[in-house]
Amino acid sequence: MTVSTLANTEPAMLNRRLPVPVRAVIFDMDGTLLDTEAEHRRTMAEAAAALGWPFSEALQLAMVGIHRDANRVMLAEHFGADFPLEQFYADSDLLFEAALEAAIPVRPGVEPLLARLASSGIPMAVATSTEARYARLRLEKAGLLDYFDVVVTRNDVERPKPHPEPYLLAASRLGVAVTDAVAVEDSYAGVRSAAAAGMATVMVPDLLPATDAERALVAAVLPSLHDLAALVLPEPEG
Repeated sequence: MTVSTLANTEPAMLNRRLPVPVRAVIFDMDGTLLDTEAEHRRTMAEAAAALGWPFSEALQLAMVGIHRDANRVMLAEHFGADFPLEQFYADSDLLFEAALEAAIPVRPGVEPLLARLASSGIPMAVATSTEARYARLRLEKAGLLDYFDVVVTRNDVERPKPHPEPYLLAASRLGVAVTDAVAVEDSYAGVRSAAAAGMATVMVPDLLPATDAERALVAAVLPSLHDLAALVLPEPEG
């Protein structure tokens, strides 16, 4: 199935039941696997302040989980034509990359979870709105890239989250039906993307709390990734 075909696929029916057995797990990246969202917020606010533009917490949170193309539109509409958009992104990107130079922080429970899923033979993928050059580099630097059979990035899709295309494509590349996979997300846009794909979705909140809207779409809301293995792996016999 091609990307263009996937982009035209009608959203599947909402699926709030975890598959039995789980045949694949597809993870969001920033805020789910990597503990980078807070750093994004800090460096964007710092870059905007240095340019003389206040960057409210509400605006920062509205940008979580949204791909850059949409964020650019959001910022232009919020600040107006005088906002130095290109300079802002250049400055904030430099600050962000400098902050991650030493190491890429991961979310609590990531490494033991991925190791358990791998040892159980469950294929895994990443579905992220981050561009390919950054996504693979950050996953590799965090020591996580080798766990994943598939990495779907912003470059792979015509319609990023909250459209279902990233999750439809990840499942297709893994060779599994969406109803046999579980998506793991931290953002509202990501939850909508996975749910629209017809995939059972687990939300592990980071910066954004689960609201009634998200709870109506997901199979579970978990406090951390430490709790995910018990949900998706079968209990050992005996």
